[in-house]
Amino acid sequence: MDANTEEQGTENTQEVKVPIEAIRVIDPAVIANLPHGTRVLTIAAHGASFWTRTARLDVEENGTRKAYFLKTTYGETGREMMSSEFACMSRVRSVMPDLVPAPIGWGTYVGMPDVHFLLCEFRPMTGDVPAAVDLAGKIAELHRKSSVGGAKAKFGSDVPTFHGNVRVDHGWSHFWEEYFARTTWSLFELELKTRGDDTDVISNLVPLFEKVIPRLLRPLQMGNHSIQPCLIHGDLWDGNTGSDAETGVSIIFDAASFYAHNEYELGVWRQPWNKINKSYREEYYKHFPKSWPEEDWDDRNALYAIRVNLLDSILYKDDPSYRHMLISGMRELVDKFPGGFQEWEASQTKGDAEST
Repeated sequence: MDANTEEQGTENTQEVKVPIEAIRVIDPAVIANLPHGTRVLTIAAHGASFWTRTARLDVEENGTRKAYFLKTTYGETGREMMSSEFACMSRVRSVMPDLVPAPIGWGTYVGMPDVHFLLCEFRPMTGDVPAAVDLAGKIAELHRKSSVGGAKAKFGSDVPTFHGNVRVDHGWSHFWEEYFARTTWSLFELELKTRGDDTDVISNLVPLFEKVIPRLLRPLQMGNHSIQPCLIHGDLWDGNTGSDAETGVSIIFDAASFYAHNEYELGVWRQPWNKINKSYREEYYKHFPKSWPEEDWDDRNALYAIRVNLLDSILYKDDPSYRHMLISGMRELVDKFPGGFQEWEASQTKGDAEST
């Protein structure tokens, strides 16, 4: 498995706190996750990341050479990141075993108690972004296979996820609108705390939450209409995908998974910097139809993209472009839906009356 920086085009101004020794020595805690009798041959830095150090571990197991991918982090946040990623990758793999590298284990170094690690199967990559026809179909399959109905149908997660090193707490809700509004409000609070107050952000907050979110998300679960929570990757940009150099199949990694409206996955596919873009969205809908009301699908996608920009604005607090994109997206939807859900509901009632 290759490691990548969080987003292409974003300059790395973060200092990696993980000591370089973490990927120069083989800690006993890592060895404990390998099959008994495994002989370690080499460890070498592999890939790049803003907040971690990563390496390829080559070993010999019963006379056969094998490789593993090792990711290391530092401090309490780093420990939570490794625990979360292991849980998320394990959940995705339980649904689609060939789609993600097998997570082997995670833990804390014996020799360096502030260093934590994730150990995975190593999958060699071509360096190319998987083709839309393959990747979009696989993601749609993941969503279909993991859909949950009935009394167990809840949106969210009992596991916190991380956008870079930004923690997201989810909780559970039977209603997608409630889940999305609650967790997104918390992220706006964090964005304003991180960057400082901004008149444009604050002035658009009330109409976004009182008009736009109910208008676009409430109809999804109204009357005879419903959506089923499904397991999503959670941050599926081109740097978190690859093609297996040996088999050619699509691979995804660095999951931040939770149970969501399937279309939320496509919010990051709207971003101008993401090579997974409009053509992937179009291919996806060939495999997984748009939710009702279908005419709202592009605006829902724009709403989900706002949350992506929100997370990036927190993560890259010194880059003004992410807040600019956030404000632009908020303004566009606030201006488009001043009447909110009430106006839409009235239009539906009028339409029903005219059809009888």
